[in-house]
Amino acid sequence: MTVIAAILTSAVASFVISSVWYSVLDRDRAADGRPSPLQIVAEFGRSALVAGAIAGLAKAMDIATIGPMLLLALVLWAAFPFVLLSGSVMWDKVPVATAARHGGDWLIKLLAVGIIVGLWL
Repeated sequence: MTVIAAILTSAVASFVISSVWYSVLDRDRAADGRPSPLQIVAEFGRSALVAGAIAGLAKAMDIATIGPMLLLALVLWAAFPFVLLSGSVMWDKVPVATAARHGGDWLIKLLAVGIIVGLWL
C-alpha cells in the first residue's frame, strides 16, 4: 500500500505543480480555459506512470531516503526531458523559451516525485 500511496500522491502533486507552473508562466495557455475532463484524466495517468516508474526504480535500487531520490530525479531529468527538449530546439526549431518552460516543469515535478517517494518508501 505504501508504494501505491506514494504513486498516487506524486501524481496529484505533479498535476497541481504543472497547473500552477503553466498558469503563471504560460498566460496564453491559461487564457484558453480549463482542460477537458479527458485531458485531466490523461494527465493524471501520465503523472502516475512517471511516479510509478520512479518508485519502481527506487525499489529496485534500494533507495529509500530523500537525498538519493533527489539525485535519481536529477539524473532522470537530464537523461530524458532535458535531452528530448534540447533535441526539439536543435532539430525541430522549437523556441528555447518553450523548451525551457517545459523543462522547468519537468524538473520541478521530478524533484517533487523524488521527495514524495523518498518519504513514503
